[in-house]
Amino acid sequence: MHQKIKVLFRHRSMEMGGVERVLLDLLENLPRDLFDITFFLTLNQGELRSDIPKDIKLITFQKGKEDMSTNKFLRTFQLIKRNLTLLFYRKNPKLLYKNIIRDNFDIEIAPTYSEFENILSSPLKSKKIAWFHTDVSYDPDRERVLNRINNLKKFDWVIFGSKQTRDVIKDLYHIEYPKSSVIYNSIKMDEIKKKSTEFPVNYDLHPVFSSMGRLHSRKNYHTLMNIHRKLLDEGFLHAVAVIGGGGEMENLKKQAAELKVEKTFLLLDTQTNPYPFIKNSDFFVLPSESESYPLTIGEVMGLNIPIVSTNVGGIPEMINHQEDGYLVEPDENSIYEGMKLFLTNPEIPAKIKNNTEKAIEKFDNQKIYNEVTEVFLSQYQQK
Repeated sequence: MHQKIKVLFRHRSMEMGGVERVLLDLLENLPRDLFDITFFLTLNQGELRSDIPKDIKLITFQKGKEDMSTNKFLRTFQLIKRNLTLLFYRKNPKLLYKNIIRDNFDIEIAPTYSEFENILSSPLKSKKIAWFHTDVSYDPDRERVLNRINNLKKFDWVIFGSKQTRDVIKDLYHIEYPKSSVIYNSIKMDEIKKKSTEFPVNYDLHPVFSSMGRLHSRKNYHTLMNIHRKLLDEGFLHAVAVIGGGGEMENLKKQAAELKVEKTFLLLDTQTNPYPFIKNSDFFVLPSESESYPLTIGEVMGLNIPIVSTNVGGIPEMINHQEDGYLVEPDENSIYEGMKLFLTNPEIPAKIKNNTEKAIEKFDNQKIYNEVTEVFLSQYQQK
């Protein structure tokens, strides 16, 4: 029997998010006959931690907030102790590997930029691979961008989540990555369809535009709410249902009160299973200013919901405009025009809905797993 390739994935925590879902999918589907996989989770925290496959070795370093004391003072002490421990081991990576990880690996993986420096500081003579999903053109902090894209050059191989993600670095910063490939994120259509029927969702007002994403200013939900108010003022009755939590929640609640749309602009927060909320909506709108290759687009196509999406990042690699989705520019007027078109020309979303049946053929998961496997094998063979 051949020796398995030892692979270490490192990640901070398992709050609901796109990167976390991609990571879980890889952990579940990479071939066990080739790889011996270990997952190092810095904080045992987040809704998705229970979804980590049971047959891989899991190392959890520090307690998550869910497992800390409910006593305010004790909890504060636990958080301070946790932060000091993390700081100590970040500055002493050799001790982290000696005392906590306690193993050797052929390949180490940074699934997101927050793990770049952790993997690059590893004392192991491993091959180091980074995933990068971020559209850098929308980050105003040039120093932060340069730090990330220069760190990428130090890896043995880089996997970009979309062609646009790699191209925009070349266009804006004139940096290329000869040791890289573009591998799209997989989308689990059968599982999503099954989950979408797990419970009923009844909206008080139709038609409904659903949307899903972290509540971050870059996701443009404040703009979407202004558009919603404008369409209502023009007599176009509809609702918007936003699935997701995040730092903008309080600002959006305040804005909804000011615009008097609390009953029609629904802030549904994070949902462990968001798919029934999407399945029972009429349309889907993605108003983001920037994206890489959002899983949500493929998932919504799999549920046969017509999409209005901003034409950013890798989205045009997923949507054929006016065939299986409708692309608009990431500004208020363009998104408004796209939503109004769906509300006033029912034949357009009907055509898109019909075409989504064929569109989901674009997402071939086995091809994706094979491509990742090939990268790992080729890097191991170069050791």
